[in-house]
Amino acid sequence: MSTHELQVRDFPLHGSRLIEASAGTGKTWTIAMLYVRLVLGPRHERDDGAFGRPLTPPEVLVVTFTEAATQELRARVRLRLAQAASVFRDDPTEREAHQQQVDLHALLALRSDHPEADWPRLAVRLQLAAEWMDEAAISTIHGWCLRMLREHAFDGNSLFQQTLETDPTELQAEVARDAWRSFYAPLPLAHAQEVLRWWSGPADLLQAVRPLLELAATGQLAPADDAPPGPLLTRTLAERDAALASLKAPWPAWTAELKALFDAGAAAQHFNAKQFRAQYYDNWLRKLEVWASDPTALAPPDLQKGWERLTPEGLAGVCKAPAHAPLYRDHPALAALDGLRAQLGQLPSARAGLLRHAAHWMHQRFQREQAARAHMGFNDLLLRLDQALHGPNGERLAATVRRQFPVALIDEFQDTDPVQYRIFDRIYRVAQPEPDTALVLIGDPKQAIYAFRGADIHTYLQARQACVGRRYTLGTNHRSTTAMVAAVNHGFAVAESRPDGAGAFGFRRPGQDNPVPFLPAGAAGRALQWFPHGPTAGPGPALTLCHLALPASGKALGKDATLQQLAQVCASAMVAHLQHGAGFGRPATDTAPADWRPLRPADMAVLVHTRQEADAVRAALAERGLRSVYLSDRESVYNTAPAHDLQHWLNACAEPDNPLPLRAALATATARPAATA
Repeated sequence: MSTHELQVRDFPLHGSRLIEASAGTGKTWTIAMLYVRLVLGPRHERDDGAFGRPLTPPEVLVVTFTEAATQELRARVRLRLAQAASVFRDDPTEREAHQQQVDLHALLALRSDHPEADWPRLAVRLQLAAEWMDEAAISTIHGWCLRMLREHAFDGNSLFQQTLETDPTELQAEVARDAWRSFYAPLPLAHAQEVLRWWSGPADLLQAVRPLLELAATGQLAPADDAPPGPLLTRTLAERDAALASLKAPWPAWTAELKALFDAGAAAQHFNAKQFRAQYYDNWLRKLEVWASDPTALAPPDLQKGWERLTPEGLAGVCKAPAHAPLYRDHPALAALDGLRAQLGQLPSARAGLLRHAAHWMHQRFQREQAARAHMGFNDLLLRLDQALHGPNGERLAATVRRQFPVALIDEFQDTDPVQYRIFDRIYRVAQPEPDTALVLIGDPKQAIYAFRGADIHTYLQARQACVGRRYTLGTNHRSTTAMVAAVNHGFAVAESRPDGAGAFGFRRPGQDNPVPFLPAGAAGRALQWFPHGPTAGPGPALTLCHLALPASGKALGKDATLQQLAQVCASAMVAHLQHGAGFGRPATDTAPADWRPLRPADMAVLVHTRQEADAVRAALAERGLRSVYLSDRESVYNTAPAHDLQHWLNACAEPDNPLPLRAALATATARPAATA
């Protein structure tokens, strides 16, 4: 069996291990319990499952991906150590106080693994560890990399004192202005006009280059052309002008031939006059002639319906008799026009080459400026530590870090990018781990959310393959009801079992093993149930899917129409639940009465992707008299109207002798009620 059910008491705390933990299966609880085991040390002399010796909080590295998760995990581990200490002290008063906060049975089971004579000593060790948590090595990946570069500056070939620059936008803008002054401002007029077709200035250039800067930093960007922008534009424009002239060359003769051909066909009444008349094709041919006579015209002519009519199929459709179609559809201009827009779109362009040149130049300039100012960005932390670990002193640095942190627990590992994985693999050797170290990777590919910043699911698959035989799973959901877990399992199982599909997660290939098979989760069975029509109507389905029907025309709805319809459906369902007495509760049993409460507006949440979607839902709810609040981590209280008013009042207070700020404050909306009163 390649995947084992994780048991906290017996989980091996040595070598490299992968724990796959679905949502709600107790991942944080497991990390805290493993931390307790690491502090306790071996249960006896021949305890093969424990780490070789007890560890202190500074020796256990725990990596998370956000500062909020770091603080939460630190607090949870501290609490669990304190609770374990009280259990090992065997103090009935403390044990009763903690009984509602922790699975007391799990801590009692850990205590039973140790001789009773050792309980007082172990209780002291646990209590000291809880008090030591302020110095625990629990941090984000970037915070830990910064610490390693500072503490091991010699081996890392870095400065002892460096500042973490969390917002590089100003320095990037300065570098973009330097690039614009150096390469684009001196260009001749024809070249400058070409550049201005794409970017109006340094800000636009930076916006276009920014995605490439990430690739340049990791060495994944294709090399830049040898020629700088000026010669590159000269060569490319010459190639484009030659290709454009070749495309336009036959069109003056073709338009005259088509004009004569269509006039003869119209005179012979071969065409449907409503669909193809002289005033139509004369206009189209005139636009083609004007376009062909202008050597600088890059955009295709605006033929509108002519793009459809002036094709072999289009002319065959407007001929009254099928026998007439061959007289017109074989002209070479029609086939050429059919592919003209595609050919114009494929003309030689310097844009891609200019972007690569700008990305490489700006990246190198940015690195020099950062080094001169002793600044580092988040990505630089990872790259510099990775370079140090793979440099001349890399083996010594890796050994030093292993001694400093013999055990590492990497949370949310599914969101690890290739650079981060190389760092941990270099230190702990995932495929062939050191016997006196432990690397525990905790993640779930179903919850990958950081692809936008470089997280690569293939990195997770690489680690999963490296941990063959050492993979574990947390298989019981403790957060949701049994019905909800069953519904989610069913949805994934249907996708997994499709014979012509790629599995639930899209990685199965014909004739190959599925690298990420779906494993159904069990359910601890949350007692609370959902009653959409009141407590007497019985519980409702845990998961409901909404399918929008096509309109009578049979054409799919546009994006905006779909959004509005979904918002209306969502708002109607929410209001219906409130009006029909929906609520939550526990059904009555032989030993307990029914426990039920009605649904409140605050119990409902709508998850959206964009502010536009949120506004649509809020408007639909407002139409039904239901107020709502939009919550987003991108929103700032400083951007609200009351904050702007407060700024005016603070300005007035800061300059009491200046009447202008006071007048501005008195003109704000917050001042009007007071003035009226």
